[in-house]
Amino acid sequence: MFSDKTKYLVLRLGCFLLLAFASEPLFGQYNFSGQVSEDNKGKAIYLSLVEDYRKSSRIYLEQIIRKTLIDSLGHFQFEGNNLLNDNRVYRIHLDGCSDESDEKHFLGQCNSSKSVLFIANNKDTVEFPTSFEDEALCSITSTNPKSSAFLEINSLKEEMIFDFTDYRSETNRKLNSGKWFEKFQDFGVSLNEPLAELYIFDFLSDKRNETFDFYLKDISTKNYYSDLLKRLQTAYPNTSFTQQYEAEITTDKQLATFNKPMSWDWKWIVLALFLLSVGLNVYLLLSNRAKARSKTNTLLQKLTAQEQKIVHQIIQDKSNKEIATELFVSHSTIKTHINNLYKKLEVSSRQEIIALFKK
Repeated sequence: MFSDKTKYLVLRLGCFLLLAFASEPLFGQYNFSGQVSEDNKGKAIYLSLVEDYRKSSRIYLEQIIRKTLIDSLGHFQFEGNNLLNDNRVYRIHLDGCSDESDEKHFLGQCNSSKSVLFIANNKDTVEFPTSFEDEALCSITSTNPKSSAFLEINSLKEEMIFDFTDYRSETNRKLNSGKWFEKFQDFGVSLNEPLAELYIFDFLSDKRNETFDFYLKDISTKNYYSDLLKRLQTAYPNTSFTQQYEAEITTDKQLATFNKPMSWDWKWIVLALFLLSVGLNVYLLLSNRAKARSKTNTLLQKLTAQEQKIVHQIIQDKSNKEIATELFVSHSTIKTHINNLYKKLEVSSRQEIIALFKK
């Protein structure tokens, strides 16, 4: 019926289509989906990017990057290709507060509000199925083996808290502190993910926790904290959270030194060194700001004239509709330009664009 040449062309076309469909995920397409109670039908659920590890314990409005609604079956989904290709910490948050209630939204204070932290990147598929007890956002299935690290750390936290509250004596606290610090640090290293170690660091070094006093002793005697900085600089160089961690451990090591008994002569020497360090940090901060301005100008030059106008409008906190009206173009055209801006500037939200050009 068909000539050999026709069969060959059909075969080649079929192979091309198969390769195209098979290769689609390689271009980066995230898909975060899950199931909650059908009672939440029509409620908003949010996706946030958590770059500041000190802001991982509750919801912050400036972290939110996407919003969707839960369907009639309790299903939700976030998908796209505008996230970073490297691992980052994300949060999915179900706002269970009633619009008519006086309860505070986004602060995790409503009884029916739920949230989960996880690690992912632009190529990951992450699912949040309900658990065997119909609990939502308590389990994770992911193509990224690091996604569920925070759930594992939270389980370890519960063990630690029980250990501390079993006997609330000073002796018990001292004995348990050393054991749990070492256990958490070893577990963090075993995860092979510095983002998870930052989550542990945030917990153990929190000034509000009973662990803080022991942390000051620990940081002055262990190389773990310097080693973690090296791991962060290797995996996530030039990121805000790596710089934040470096600044914190530098300050805390100095604070730990002040807490040690010493002669007055040594105290004056340490004070002088501290003031010198502060002066150097101020100089470096000003120098980095100058570099940031130079970098911002370089980034701006990469953009087209129309994209530069849109950046200017975004900095003025104008909506897509307002920008479209200002530039006499369609709403969809503005969306296309903004998606192109995300890719060129390697950002994932309008807030990051504002932060980038307001430095």
